[in-house]
Amino acid sequence: MRKIWKIVLPVFVLLIAVVIYINYPRLNIITGFAAKNACSCIFEAGRDLESVKALDNNFSPVNQASYKVDTQKMSVTSRIFGLKPRTAVYHRGLGCVLLPEKSSEISFAIIPERTIDNNSIPYPYGNAPPKDSVFLNVDTSALQMAVENAFDREGSIMQQTRAVVVLYKGHLIAEKYGEGFNAETSLLGWSMTKSITSAVLGRMEKQGRVSLDQNNLFEEWAGDERSKITLNDLLQMNSGLEWVEDYETISDVTRMLFQEKDMTRVQLRKPMAGPRSNTWNYSSGTTNLLSGFIRNQFDTHQEYLDYWYKEVIDKIGMHSMTLETDAAGNYVGSSYAWATARDWAKFGQLYLNRGKWNGEVILSESWINYSATPVEGSNGEYGAHFWLNAWGKYPNVPGDLYSANGFQGQHVFIIPSKELVVVRFGLAEYPDFDVDSFLKNIIGAVREF
Repeated sequence: MRKIWKIVLPVFVLLIAVVIYINYPRLNIITGFAAKNACSCIFEAGRDLESVKALDNNFSPVNQASYKVDTQKMSVTSRIFGLKPRTAVYHRGLGCVLLPEKSSEISFAIIPERTIDNNSIPYPYGNAPPKDSVFLNVDTSALQMAVENAFDREGSIMQQTRAVVVLYKGHLIAEKYGEGFNAETSLLGWSMTKSITSAVLGRMEKQGRVSLDQNNLFEEWAGDERSKITLNDLLQMNSGLEWVEDYETISDVTRMLFQEKDMTRVQLRKPMAGPRSNTWNYSSGTTNLLSGFIRNQFDTHQEYLDYWYKEVIDKIGMHSMTLETDAAGNYVGSSYAWATARDWAKFGQLYLNRGKWNGEVILSESWINYSATPVEGSNGEYGAHFWLNAWGKYPNVPGDLYSANGFQGQHVFIIPSKELVVVRFGLAEYPDFDVDSFLKNIIGAVREF
């Protein structure tokens, strides 16, 4: 036995050394992701560490990370192979903030002020329970089956759906949650947050604070080609700025999310890689640049923090939503919005209502049309921070569908021709989760008169 160990142990140590050597440049990104995601799941969503490790952080190499949870400081520190510790800390009103490397704490002097309207209007337009709504053209059995089929059968973990909510004509007609999740659980939208950022700019445009054709957006661009970039170019991901959106490697987006203190300035520093308005390139850096642009429209940081909630989020009763910030206190408009599935459905209903909410015009109809208009170079799949079905990506779904989409299959689908909003949260995308079949079955349960 000793002879075997003399052979096996050195080989094992060598293998560990090789793994560390290969992954070393990525270790702070790996531990940054692990700490940030665990912190938010625990302190924002109210989940436990074991479920996060088993379900959310269970992919390689993140599954090699270790964790220390400090419930008093409301922080999570992660290491991998005992190396590269990273810490994320929960701050009330700002969510979990990933600290810069080698930092042990950070403080914020201000937090957003919220306006919580505890009205008695039934959901989705208020906070009272939804009405028991019956539509003669809705096949409830077929609808229930369509929703059930979005979840895994016992013993399967392929689709990994966590929540489905279906609104029809502004009424809740179906919802279901996976084990460990319910109507009160906050869920991370990932890149659905980009659509929230777009809505905030739409509100600013309606109020005359910004215009789509304005340029000279940042003083750092004065005197060079970037000064010609318009707000429209940024919203359509067509700025021509250099950017690599690759989550499998050390790239612009992974460095931004897990290494930068101020995420609004990463793409600000990038050079042009192609002509503006003619170089479509999906970029989380662009959305965080827009968050910085929004910040520049206000005299104080408090006004910037408050505006997103006051004028959009709390105005439509998405009171469960938390927009998380970077270590500089700026909203991570690309990726970090948390809310219940029901509140995410409210966001979709706002767009289905053509920008109106309880009689008030929040967004102009022209902004709604703009959001769902295909961008040159996107193959009909992208608008102004929304994804589209204009060219039939989902062949069994109407072409007027547009949606807020996020990493691992987070979706708020808006289908105007069917008067439907469909929300789905989970940890799987195509082919493990088939959006086309899912939506086809839901739409099929709503018969036309």
